[in-house]
Amino acid sequence: MFKERFRKEAPRDEFESKLLDLARVVRVAAGGRRFRFRAVVVAGNKNGKIGVGVAKGIDVAQAVEKATRDAKKNMINVSIYEDTIVHEVNAKFGAAKVLLRPQRKGRGLVAGGVVRVICTLAGIKNISSKILGRTGNKLNNAQATIAALQKLRNSEARNQKPETISKS
Repeated sequence: MFKERFRKEAPRDEFESKLLDLARVVRVAAGGRRFRFRAVVVAGNKNGKIGVGVAKGIDVAQAVEKATRDAKKNMINVSIYEDTIVHEVNAKFGAAKVLLRPQRKGRGLVAGGVVRVICTLAGIKNISSKILGRTGNKLNNAQATIAALQKLRNSEARNQKPETISKS
């Protein structure tokens, strides 16, 4: 009874994280090949905050934990209006090109792969997306999606409907 009363509760983390990619990387040294793991993690609170983290570690657990910490450190705010983005946006990172379009309510998340995971963790429920670049690199696709979400106009666009925003 005494132990139950004074047991400390672990603080609940407000961010949900998801592992996007895990790769074994090699560094060749004089003594031979040294293997490490590279983890790409996305963390978000499903309420407009999202971040991507990349880290390497000796084993998988260390790489994932470091990448999660990196994702929480590199958070951005996404302007969401009625469960969608406020205007069409595209971005490029490396060879990856991503196009994001707002959708009407009830249309759902029409996105694949990395873009779907990022939009889900950001809290975007209605969006249409397309990866235009010829790359399967999940890290570059994630960085391009984050760059596109950063390009969204936030302060004045939050109060306007997506149809009334002028194209500039």
